[in-house]
Amino acid sequence: MKSGFVAVIGKANAGKSTLVNVLVGEKVAIVSPKPQTTRDRILGVYNGENVQIAFVDTPGIYKSKTELSDRMMRTAENSAKDVELILYVHDGHKGVADSDIDLMKHYQSFGIPMLIAYTKTDIMPESQIPEDVKRLFEEGISCDVVPVSARKGKNIAKLRDIIAEKLPEGDKLFPDDVLSDKSEKFMIAEIMREKILLKYDKEIPHGVAILVNTFKKREDGKVYDIDLDIICEKANHKAILIGKQGSALKETLSFARKSMEEFLGCKVFLTAYVKVKDDWRDKANLLKEYGYEDIER
Repeated sequence: MKSGFVAVIGKANAGKSTLVNVLVGEKVAIVSPKPQTTRDRILGVYNGENVQIAFVDTPGIYKSKTELSDRMMRTAENSAKDVELILYVHDGHKGVADSDIDLMKHYQSFGIPMLIAYTKTDIMPESQIPEDVKRLFEEGISCDVVPVSARKGKNIAKLRDIIAEKLPEGDKLFPDDVLSDKSEKFMIAEIMREKILLKYDKEIPHGVAILVNTFKKREDGKVYDIDLDIICEKANHKAILIGKQGSALKETLSFARKSMEEFLGCKVFLTAYVKVKDDWRDKANLLKEYGYEDIER
C-alpha cells in the first residue's frame, strides 16, 4: 500500500484547512475567511483503498508581527522538512504574484517532491488557469499543478489520487479509526476559537486564546461539562466580546455549543469567562500556558 506524510503549505487564507477537511472527509481543522485561523500543526488522516495519507495542516504564511506568529511560521517551515510530499496550496483567484513564485521556489528547494493545489477555481474565470500554470512553468516551478475547488468538490478525488501516486510503498501509519492527532479537548478549544473568528471583526479574534479548564463527561454518558476561559489582550476587547448585557457572548456560546455537540455526539453544558492578559501573544510564559509550545529556530 501507499502511505506517507504530506505537509500542506501556503499563504494565509489560501484555503488549506478547508482543503484538508475535504481531502480527509471529516472536519479536523477549523476554518474561517480570516487569515491566521490555523495556529498549530494539525494532522488529518485519510484512509482509502491501499492508501493512507497523513495530511499535516500548517499555519498560513504571512508577515510575522508577534512571538506567537513567529512560532507559527517556524511550525510551517519545520513541518515541510520531514515529509514524503509537500502540497503547496495556492489561492488561484488572486492570480500569481512574484511572492508566490518565491515561496514555491523556497519549498521546492527542500528537495522533497512537491505538488501544487490551485484552489478556489469556483470563484474565478477558467481562462485564467492555463495562463497561471504557464507562468509557473516558465518561472521554473517544476511540479504538477492541480486546479481544485474544495467548496464544490471539484477535482478533489483526482488530487487525492495524484498525492497517493507520489507516496512511497509502506505500512499504515495509524489505525483506521484515527482521523487526527489532536485530542477532543484541543478540538473543543478550536471550535470555540473558530466561532469567535466568524462572529467578530478585525483584530479582536486574532488576539484571542482559549483555555479549557474543565472537559468532563458526566456519569450518565449523555452530557459533557465544559468550562473555558476566553483570553483577550485589552479591556475594550473584553467589552466587545461580551457585548451589551452579555448578548454577544451568549450568542457566540450558543453558536459554539451546537458545533461542540455535533462533534462530541452528545449534549454540552458550556460556561465561559472572558479574561484580559495584556499582550499575551508576545509573552513566552503565557504562550506555553495556552498550549503554544516553541520549536527549534
